[in-house]
Parts: sequence; structure tokens; C-alpha cells
Amino acid sequence: MSVAQYLTDKLKLGTVHITLVDPLKQSAEAAGRLAQTAQEVGSDLILVVGLSGLSQTNLLETARVIKDKSTIPVVYTPSGAEALCFSFDAVFFPCFLNCNNARFVCGGQSQASVILKRMEIETIPVGYLMIEPGMKIGDAKDVNMITRDNYWQASSFAVAAELFGMQYIYLEAGTSAAQPIPAGMIRAIKKELSVPLIVGGGIRTAVDARRVRQAGADVVVTGTIIENAGYRERLRSILSALKD
Repeated sequence: MSVAQYLTDKLKLGTVHITLVDPLKQSAEAAGRLAQTAQEVGSDLILVVGLSGLSQTNLLETARVIKDKSTIPVVYTPSGAEALCFSFDAVFFPCFLNCNNARFVCGGQSQASVILKRMEIETIPVGYLMIEPGMKIGDAKDVNMITRDNYWQASSFAVAAELFGMQYIYLEAGTSAAQPIPAGMIRAIKKELSVPLIVGGGIRTAVDARRVRQAGADVVVTGTIIENAGYRERLRSILSALKD
């Protein structure tokens, strides 16, 4: 079964949860343990992010250990062709919609596109929309950040991405953001979309997760909480809030 079909089937059952893993933040063995725990408590998918500074060696080893430790789909989001791995189940093929640097809108993706197609890697086009504060992701990608109260601009970008053919729209507040994206913005965007909405950044508690889900998020991404001690129970509480 393709990852796209897997996600479609999961969405029919309710909100999908994704556990985000950044290979730059822990060893490959630690990443594998995180993925195993995420699956045990009910996460639906592991998303590995490729940020600036990620080496090919680090990516390959992280992918290998995660695949050894878990059986749920493992998807990769590259920022370019600097580090690629073909052992993932699929690639979220990203377009950073409100980025000032054309490399992250399409340039870096074009460098990897022919390779991905020739290797017959499943690609899922995703429109990424950075909402303030954006944190280091926003800084690294030179983003024209959308303010947290500009619902119209956020909705306009999201709908444009849908019309371009993106299968998912991903609202990102940034890794380690102090707060999730406002519920009002999520509702405003969801009202205009016909494709699933992914929301990530700043979601650390069951209350955060429930608020984001109730606002209309089809898919919720958490990452920071798995970097600290006691993450199993925190992640379990978030999954309960999303799946009850």
C-alpha cells in the first residue's frame, strides 16, 4: 500500500498523528528508540526532516535504525539534494510557499526531482506555510513570515497551494515554538480547503493537541516533546486527546 493511501485510510478514522524526528538532534540509535516508542503509544507515521547541516551518512544511519525499530511508515522531507536516502517509504515533496529564497520554493527540489522519479520513490506534494515565530526553520529559509493574526493571507497561500495541486497543506509554527498556531487561523484556513490540513509547531500538551484538532487540523505533528525525559507519557496523553 502506498503511503498516500495509508494516510487517506487513516484520515477516514479521525485525526492522524505524526512524530517528527530531526537527525541533527540525537544519535541514530536514539532516533530509533523514539520511533519505536511513538509507534507503541499510537503515532501513525514518522517524519524525518532534512535541515541544513544534515549529512548523507547521518541520514542513512538514522533511516536504517528507525526502519529497524518501527513498522509504521517513515517519510522524509528534504530541503534539497544535499542528503537523500531511498530507504524511506515516501517523501513529502515540499514547496515552502512564503519563502523569499527560490531555492526553497522549487530550486532545491528540482535538484532531487529526477533522482526521485528514476528511483520510483513515492512523492507526496506538500505546501508548507510558515507562521510566526517560525523559529530557526524560518530563519534558515529566509521566510516572509505570516503573522499570527493574518488569517486572510494564510488562507490565500493555502488555497493557492491547493490550486497548484498540493495534496496536503502544512502549517508550521517552527520547532520549539512557544505556542501552537492560533485556533482561529486553523479554522479560517480549513474552511477554504478541500485537501487535508497538517498543523505542527508548539504542540506540547493534550490541551494544545485537542484545541488544534477541534479547530480543524486533519493531521497533527509533534516533535519537541520527544526530545525530553518522560516523553512517553506526554506523547501518550497527546495521542489520547487526538484519538478519543
